[in-house]
Amino acid sequence: MPRVALGIAYDGSRWLGWQTQRGGGTVQDTLESALARFLAQPVGTICAGRTDTGVHALGQVVHLDTAVERRGESWVRGLNALLPDSIAVQWARIVPDEFHARFSALSRSYVYLVRNARQRTPLMHARVGWVYHALDLARMRQAAVRLVGEHDFSSFRSSQCQAASPVRNLSVLDIVQHGEYFLFTFKANAFLHHMVRNLMGALLYVGQGRQEAEWIDELLAQRDRKRAAPTFAPDGLYLAQVQYPEGFQLPIADPAQALFSHLGLMPPH
Repeated sequence: MPRVALGIAYDGSRWLGWQTQRGGGTVQDTLESALARFLAQPVGTICAGRTDTGVHALGQVVHLDTAVERRGESWVRGLNALLPDSIAVQWARIVPDEFHARFSALSRSYVYLVRNARQRTPLMHARVGWVYHALDLARMRQAAVRLVGEHDFSSFRSSQCQAASPVRNLSVLDIVQHGEYFLFTFKANAFLHHMVRNLMGALLYVGQGRQEAEWIDELLAQRDRKRAAPTFAPDGLYLAQVQYPEGFQLPIADPAQALFSHLGLMPPH
């Protein structure tokens, strides 16, 4: 039975996260409903990373097994005709049986776009995070370097996190400023529940001058979520990219460029 991989983008503000729920209202429920109509039979999906309520995706990857044959373009256009405007298939590929959307992934990248301005803008509602206190890029970068590498991220995991270990390898934490926008890029082998949003809360505390960069070292050492900053809003958070071994030949795009493209903004130079 052939295995198919799909690249999915969605506006998470419309949905109760990725994972299926009894009452529906999730991206997985909606995608699988469209797949059942497209294939004329029910089919289950496995995703690369489960996103929470309000979190968006530019490059979610799922796989499914089906004996029904369709051309690559038919997978994209046919499914998109059955999906709501807030969910869209970006690409489809036939993959080997050993491919697994979750376990074959080498890394996952999230991007967080924050607008730093005194007034909110309704035109970017739910698409970007908003901070009205001035942010200092240099201070946040000083904090960010302390988080890169393999650490116990207990201070940055949700109390509901079910991961067996709090240790993760954060290989990239990059922060750039484009006018009133700050773009945060996180790349790791895997993430804990609410890890990126909790890291954002701490970085923004440092950026606002409420804590010094050295505070990050204390949080990592204390391994106590209660001592860290509040969880930041999901509005500007995007699952941007999932990287797999080159042998699977799946599309891959630069996370920052993908974000600006999906938002219809001119990419920074």
